[in-house]
Amino acid sequence: MTSFSAQQRETQSRWREESETLSQSGRTHGQYRGKTYPFLLQSEVWQENLYPSIRELAPAYFEDRSIVWHRMRHHLLSSQVCCLNFLMPYAGNKGALERLLSRVFGEEVEALPVQGDEGLPTQDAGESYIGFEWIGGDHLGETSKSGRRTRGANCTSADAVVRIRRQGRVEVWLIEWKYTESYGPPLPAAGNPTRRSRYERLAFAPDGPIRSDLGLTLEDFFFEPFYQLLRQQMLAWRMQKAKEQGSERVGVLHLAPRANLAFQKVTSKALNPYGRTVTEIWPKLLVDPTLFRSCALEDLFGTGGEAVDLLHHSYLLERYSFLSPDQVEAG
Repeated sequence: MTSFSAQQRETQSRWREESETLSQSGRTHGQYRGKTYPFLLQSEVWQENLYPSIRELAPAYFEDRSIVWHRMRHHLLSSQVCCLNFLMPYAGNKGALERLLSRVFGEEVEALPVQGDEGLPTQDAGESYIGFEWIGGDHLGETSKSGRRTRGANCTSADAVVRIRRQGRVEVWLIEWKYTESYGPPLPAAGNPTRRSRYERLAFAPDGPIRSDLGLTLEDFFFEPFYQLLRQQMLAWRMQKAKEQGSERVGVLHLAPRANLAFQKVTSKALNPYGRTVTEIWPKLLVDPTLFRSCALEDLFGTGGEAVDLLHHSYLLERYSFLSPDQVEAG
């Protein structure tokens, strides 16, 4: 059975050759370390990896906020680019975002501006209803020796953030976005002393989001994607304690293709007893399981799903084949 990642390389390569949203240069294979690949754009036209309406907006947004791009932003399977293609068109469209989030939560919600992220670069004093590469306050002690933190690099960054009013309460949700990722071995042991000194006191109840009655240790989370989820959940927990952005609740919203079964592999033996998949296990480990929510991209954006408009929906369906069940075989 062909892996999900391999399928997406094939379909994205075909999209690059056929899409009318790309220039002739965009249809030319890109290179990495001297080799040519059909699933790479030429690095100088990397912006064509973005949905057309955000090809100027996204770089301006990142530059204005000193956000670091992932090194392989010209890769057609870039998870960062994928997140932007799906979500950035909603950032200035309150009504469309509310419809999308209502699908996520199964009830009506009100989208609120993300505080501290006002003014999309191409909109005059426009409100931003989604932030990207969000780091919040330095609740996890991740400030560098220079006294700075950089969104998107060397500290815990949520792929995106939304702020809503639901059932009369202000909530903030940190969005963890996945595309073709899969994981296996533990994190390099050389970094474990830093991880312990930084996060040991922040992980477990009563001072952290992880239940303390399960006999787990911090080392049990030194496997991806559990380590990423731990850091996101600790950040959310601390933001809630600080009532950041006027929030009463702060949670983690995990968005990923259901078809990517490889992502769901349980990589930590200590966590095996709690379920068969990553997203089944994670809420069972939390003091408050309601502060984690996982949704399949197929359900939100697939045939019959939401998008900002018809052009956006057509682009997503054309480019990301997993959204159409009849076009991709899960593996």
